[in-house]
Amino acid sequence: MSDQRYEGHDGYGDYDPYRQEYPPEQQQPYPPEQYAQQQYPPYAGQQDAYTQQWEGQTWDTQIQPSPAVDVTDTAYLPPQAYGRPLPPAYDMPPAQPEPGSSGRHAQPSRPAERLPMAEAAEPEPAESYGPATTTGNPRVTDAQRARAEGRSPIIEPGIQPAALTAVLGLLLAGTAAIGQYALLVPLILLQAVTAAGWFRLNGMWPARQGIALAFMGGVVADIALLATGKENAPAAILGTLGVWVLLVLVLQLRSRASADERMYGLMATVASAALAIIATGHLAASQDAVTVGGIAVAVAVIARALPLPTAASVVVALFAAAGAGIAVGGTTDFGSKGALLGLGVGVCALIGHRVASYDYPSRFVHMTAGVALPLAAAAPAVYVLGRAIG
Repeated sequence: MSDQRYEGHDGYGDYDPYRQEYPPEQQQPYPPEQYAQQQYPPYAGQQDAYTQQWEGQTWDTQIQPSPAVDVTDTAYLPPQAYGRPLPPAYDMPPAQPEPGSSGRHAQPSRPAERLPMAEAAEPEPAESYGPATTTGNPRVTDAQRARAEGRSPIIEPGIQPAALTAVLGLLLAGTAAIGQYALLVPLILLQAVTAAGWFRLNGMWPARQGIALAFMGGVVADIALLATGKENAPAAILGTLGVWVLLVLVLQLRSRASADERMYGLMATVASAALAIIATGHLAASQDAVTVGGIAVAVAVIARALPLPTAASVVVALFAAAGAGIAVGGTTDFGSKGALLGLGVGVCALIGHRVASYDYPSRFVHMTAGVALPLAAAAPAVYVLGRAIG
C-alpha cells in the first residue's frame, strides 16, 4: 500500500483521517509511572483507597514465608500446623503487569504486603477435638448430665399417658360389671404394656425374651385364678409368682453373659414378671372393688397431670381419688366406705406414676410404663381393701 496522503482526493482536502487532532499530552491520560503507582502502591504501613483487600486462604495464610527461603521450593510441602485444614494448592503470584495493562486480576506480589492482609483475613481456628480413640468415648446419659448440672432427673409422663391410663382404668371398671371373662381382655393388655414398659424403664431394649417371659407369667396367673376361683386367689397369684421366679433364675444361670449382666437381667425380669402377675389382683377382686378402683385411678392420674406444683398436685390427686371413691361407692355396696378404697388405690397409683418418672425416661417409657404402672401398682389395694371393706 502507498503512504500517499489523501490531498484533494474524494473531497477530503487537507484533512487526514488518520491524523490525531487532540494535544499530545492527552494521548495518555495516565502515564506509565502513575498508572503503575496507582495499581501497585508500595506498602508503607498506611491505609489508602487503593489498597486491595486479600480474601481467601493461600499458602501464605497457613505458613509465614521466610525471606531467606525460596517459597517455590516448598510450594507442595504439606502444612506443618496441627489441627488446621489442608490449604489449597499454592498459586504462584503472576509477574507484575506492564504499565498500561489491565490490573483487574492483579494480586499483591510482595510477601510483606500479602502477610498483613492474610493475617487480617485469616479466620479463627475451629474448636479443637481430642485425639482419636479406638474404643470411643463413654456416653453420658441424660440423667447423669441432669444430676451434674443440678437438675432433677425426674420427668413426669404428662397428660397424654394419663389420658391413656384413665381410658384403661375405665375399661377395667366397665368390663368388671359384665364379668370376669370380659375383664380379662383389658387386663391382658395391661399386663403386656407393664412388661414392656418395665424393661424399657430399666434401659433394657430390645429384650424380647424377658418381656415375653414376664407377660406369660401374668397370663399363667390369670389362667390359674380362673381355674381355681376367687376364693383361692392368693394361692394362685403367689404360687405363680414363686414358680416364675424359679424359672427366671434357671434361665439366667444358663446364660453365657457376664455375672453382672446376668444379675441385672435377673432382677429386671423378676420385677417385670412380679408386676404382671400382681396385676391379676384386678381379676381376683370383687366386681364393685374393681369398678371403684378403676375410676379412682383414672381420676387420680388426670389430677396428677395438671400443671400444678408437685406437692399441690399430689394432694389434689388424693382428694380426687377419695371423692371418686365416695361418688362411685354410693352406687355400690361400699357406700361412704368407698372413700377409703379410693384413697388407698390413689396412693398406689401415684407410687406407680412416680416410678415411671424416674431417671429421665423417654417418651416410649411414658407411653408404656407411665400408662400401665399406676394400674398395676393399684391392683393389690383393689383386692385387699375391697375384701376388707366389703
